[in-house]
Amino acid sequence: MAVASAPNSGMTRFPLVVALSALAAAGVVVVLAERFYRELEVRLAGAILELFTTSGVYVAPDRESVYFGLTSAAPFGLRMTPECSSAFLLLPLLVVTMAMLYFRPSNARRLFFSLGISSVVVVLVNQLRILTIVGLVHGFGTDEGYYWGHTLLGSMVSVFGGAVSIVLFVWLATRKKNA
Repeated sequence: MAVASAPNSGMTRFPLVVALSALAAAGVVVVLAERFYRELEVRLAGAILELFTTSGVYVAPDRESVYFGLTSAAPFGLRMTPECSSAFLLLPLLVVTMAMLYFRPSNARRLFFSLGISSVVVVLVNQLRILTIVGLVHGFGTDEGYYWGHTLLGSMVSVFGGAVSIVLFVWLATRKKNA
């Protein structure tokens, strides 16, 4: 009877354990540093708003707030609470990556690429949500614009964008290479 040579499972499992630990650590960092993350998101929102508005933008990162329409008759500020941040939308992507990596460690490179692209999509979708709120507040006024922008349309943007990022992640992670 012939015995096939099996690779040293301890050596092949070590990179997997490191990768899974790194992903778990990234999740912990996202949760523990979510205030810092929100500050970065607000700074990004301010930079994007500067590109689209001429009525003045002020970012108060220590308050996780961005103010716009400063030279208009109705300036307005948005405070990013933990529920409004894309930080917690990244967690499902990290968990899915960990699960897929555990079962298919040979796909690590593709999974990390998919995670990176999908994470960028999540962040951009949240910025689109902020732009939606700003546009509707500008177009419909403070009360009605904020209601439609934050509660209804903004939530739809987040839900749809989150779903797109998950589908994109799975598609990128599982598609077959072109021959």
